[in-house]
Amino acid sequence: MEYLFTAVGLVLVFEGLVYGGFPNAAKRLARDMIEMPEPVLRISGIAAMAAGVLIVWLAHG
Repeated sequence: MEYLFTAVGLVLVFEGLVYGGFPNAAKRLARDMIEMPEPVLRISGIAAMAAGVLIVWLAHG
């Protein structure tokens, strides 16, 4: 459970950093994501999840 809370906390920190520090870039990214093909978004999401799991595992390993 510790890993889960650590990961969720880190996601909130980084998302807050993006939206709080760079709101125009966040809006541009959201607009660009609408135009991206679904398979590209799916593969990017799966890759991001895998990288996140690996980073948390290495940090706590």
